[in-house]
Order: sequence, then structure tokens, then C-alpha cells
Amino acid sequence: MDFIALLDAVGEGRMAALMGLACGVIFGIAAQRSAFCLRAATVEFGRGAMGPRVAVWLLCFSTAMVWVQSAQLMGLFEAGEARMMAVAGSWSGAIIGGLMFGAGMVLARGCSGRMLVLAATGNLRSVMAGLIFAVVAQMSLHGWLAPLRHNLAALWVTPGGTNVNLLELWRLPEWSGLALGLGFAATALVVAHRNRISARKLVFASGVGFAVAMGWVLTAQIARVAFEPVSVSSMTFSGPSATTLMFFLEPAPALGFDVGLVPGVFLGAFLAAAWSRELKFQGFDGERQMRRSMVGAGLMGFGAMLAGGCAIGAGVTGTSIFVGTAWLALLFMWIGAMLTDFLVDRLPGPALATT
Repeated sequence: MDFIALLDAVGEGRMAALMGLACGVIFGIAAQRSAFCLRAATVEFGRGAMGPRVAVWLLCFSTAMVWVQSAQLMGLFEAGEARMMAVAGSWSGAIIGGLMFGAGMVLARGCSGRMLVLAATGNLRSVMAGLIFAVVAQMSLHGWLAPLRHNLAALWVTPGGTNVNLLELWRLPEWSGLALGLGFAATALVVAHRNRISARKLVFASGVGFAVAMGWVLTAQIARVAFEPVSVSSMTFSGPSATTLMFFLEPAPALGFDVGLVPGVFLGAFLAAAWSRELKFQGFDGERQMRRSMVGAGLMGFGAMLAGGCAIGAGVTGTSIFVGTAWLALLFMWIGAMLTDFLVDRLPGPALATT
């Protein structure tokens, strides 16, 4: 049975959800085993270290770029097909939202993707923070916070009704994206070697990048043959968290890639933690930590929707196809996280917190 016949038999919505589930499972397993987290990397870097957390993040970031750019060169996917490239982006949203998201992930002690992975292992702090993140993201998309998000995003937008492809803006050849990704990957391997990171952990770290590329390719294949319009997208946790939340609240929800993605990540992380015997219930240590986590989750929910993506959606998925606002959002996530860590955690002098 060919792909079109299979799509007709299963249905476009179910097929997209199954593809989201598959990508999510791979991401969940890889992220859990590699301890991938942008928050941990920014804190480590901000405190003057190029340690294992930076190495893992940099390898995930670079391998996503390598896989995605390779898929483009093979004709499996085109960056212009991606929804985040086909619609106008917001420079002001990337700056403000990136700062808010970066601050929020330090306060919550984990980016949105990391919280979902930790929730699957029994971390009740991440369960609560993840729910708040999803609710605020939905409020920012269609609820009470939507007008504020729209006004902030409208302050400075990309021209022409589309986002900016940095490779095209700089008139670089098609292979330049792959070359840049390989350069980042080589740097990551050098840092990993200096920190004596095992080959197994490096394989899992690169698996996060593979899941991003897999999402782009699979949704692009559906979009090319589907009867109804299908959004070409990949790994992100702002929109899908809100969509998944509403899936369980609406009387007649629609299936799609996003609906399968979040449960897939949860399932993959749970299976990986169970296999390695790392399942463990954990709660808040006190009222201060709970308050801090709730505030951080709220900042991430609004910041991600304003910035056009979370640490994964903008910081890995968007940058892998060189979306201009995604690169700017990632930069300000790093700035916001390092500033918040300095002001909130470093001045009192506590030890480096772990996720």
C-alpha cells in the first residue's frame, strides 16, 4: 500500500496524529536519556562554564540543523513550506517573548520541553508547572491575553507578510545551512570530549535533533498529498500544549500532529525513565519554590506564544530552517535566562540547581 492509499484508509487527521506520536516518542526517549534542557545550558554558560549541559544542548541544536538541511538538499522538505516561514514574524515578539521565556524557565527550573519530560518521570512540580504553561499559552493564543500578545507582536513585524529566511537574506548557497550545522556539531563534539560525555549520551542528544527533522519531513509529506490544508510544522511545545489541553475539553476535538506530539513525548520519556529505573515522585520543597515555579511557568506560556515558539519550537525547530525571528528569540532566551539566574540565584549565592 502506497502512502496516498494509506492516508485515505487511515484519514488525514489520524495519520498526522500518529506521526506526531512517533516524533514525540523519539523526542521523549532522547531528551530523557540525554537530559536535554536549554535552561541548564544557559545557567552553566552564564556561570562561565562550557560543561556537559552546554555540550548536550549544542549537539541537539546542531544535529537538528544537519538533519533538516540534509532533508532539504534531498528534496524531502522545503523551508518555504513551513508555516512559521510562510507567515509574518514579529521582531518585537521575539525580543520581549524571548526575554520572558528565558526568565520563566530559570524560575521554573526547566524549559517547557524539559518540564514535560520530567513530568513523565514522576516530577509533580513539572506536572503543575506544565499545566500552568498550557493554560497561559491557550489564554495567550485565543483568550484574555491574546489582545496583549497581538499588540506587543505588532510593534515590529517582518515585511511582506512572511518571515525572513536568513540564508536567502544573506544570499548564501543551499549547502551553507548544512555546512553551518556541521560546524556547530564539530564544536559540540569538542566540548563533549573535554567533558568526557559518553558516546551513548551523545547518540541520545542527537536523537532530539533527528526528531525535529522527522517532524518537518513527515508533515511536509502529508501536506503535499492531503485534500485539506495541513500545516507543515515540527517539534514545539507552546501551541501543541494548548491544543492538547483543549482536545480534552472540547466536545468534538480535531486530530492533528500537535495532538499526538505531547502524549508521545510523555510516553517516550516515561518508557525511558522506567527502563533506566529513574521513575520517582518528587514534589515542591516549600511555598517559595512552588510560587517561583508557577510564576516561571506563566512567563514561559505567554513568552513562548509571543516569541513564536518555545526553547524547542523557536530555539531548535525554527533555527534549523533559519527563520529570522526564531534566531532572535533564541538569543533573547539566553539573555533573559542568564540575567534572571544572576539576579535571582547567583546574588544570594546558592549552589547550581539541577533539573
